[in-house]
Amino acid sequence: MLLRLAYLGVTNAFAVLRLLPMSDQDKDAGILALRHQIAVLERQLGKGKVRFSTSDRAFLAALLHRLPLPTLRRVRLLVRPDTVLRWHRDLVTRHHAALSRPKRPGRPRTVRSIRILVLRLARENPQWGYRRRHGELLVLGVKVAASTVWKILKDAGIDPAPDRSSSTWADFLRSHADALLACDFFETVTLSGARMYILVVIEHSSRRIRILGATAHPTTSWVTQAAKNLVMDLEDVDFRARFMIRDRDGKFPALFDGVLADAGITVVLSGIQMPRMNSLIERWVQTCRRELLDRTLIWNQRHLLHALHKYGQFYNAHRPHQGIANARPLHPLPTPINDPDKLSRLDIRRHDHLGGILHEYQHAA
Repeated sequence: MLLRLAYLGVTNAFAVLRLLPMSDQDKDAGILALRHQIAVLERQLGKGKVRFSTSDRAFLAALLHRLPLPTLRRVRLLVRPDTVLRWHRDLVTRHHAALSRPKRPGRPRTVRSIRILVLRLARENPQWGYRRRHGELLVLGVKVAASTVWKILKDAGIDPAPDRSSSTWADFLRSHADALLACDFFETVTLSGARMYILVVIEHSSRRIRILGATAHPTTSWVTQAAKNLVMDLEDVDFRARFMIRDRDGKFPALFDGVLADAGITVVLSGIQMPRMNSLIERWVQTCRRELLDRTLIWNQRHLLHALHKYGQFYNAHRPHQGIANARPLHPLPTPINDPDKLSRLDIRRHDHLGGILHEYQHAA
């Protein structure tokens, strides 16, 4: 008994001497490490080999990696000190890998301005392929890969160049708007029950409307004379028209096309039951009915011509049109008012036309 007591006393004395060189922080770290290892052993009590989970390794590595290697060797561990240091190196490696991982996988995203430019080239040049657009970008000093141009077009749902080589009807209208006219007949009924036929022409570029006349009997001579009057009006304003779009209505005689052909205007027939091919004039007819004819009681032909004349002046000189950036066919948009004093003292007067059906607003003189 005395010998055992003396052995324990000498052992504890050497243990105390071994702790003297350690600082309080090192001692605390060692105590925490021992406690955690005891918790690991208690968790795995009865199992053959002690296994550390990922969280256990991370905790011990973060706790003990600051200790000097000689001090670390004096701490009682279930693993070698080199193993703890290896755990710490792996922990640091995974941390740096997580910070260095890009937020978006794959290649860096293409600059938005380049994407917009590629789509603009596709919209304005539908017959170009993606390599032709890539070459145009290089000429402009924009260096991107040809595959990038291809991917931008694919993501935007744009078909390959062979499918877009043919010109569409919308492309034809946009490219020839400055020299394009459209005409159509529409009808209305007077109070006496007489059916009146109205012939109108619209300019695609300016949206200017020309009302050629209204009659109860659109004979060949009447329609031909209306075509001659149109040609003279166009010559007076020096408007160079090249195409006239019309439907296949039987009220258009061959002489109508002949008069236009003599003036250098080619007649383009719209498809059967395809009003969208002549959409501008069809839309104007709807507008005229909604804003004028459906709100007016037409007495006779003379009253109809008077109402159409007034509405034509209002439409061309005052009514804004979204298709031409809210300008008017005969007048551009005025200069915006930027003076705060003028904006605070606006004096707008209303002028009524056709008994108050049409309202025109102007600044007071």
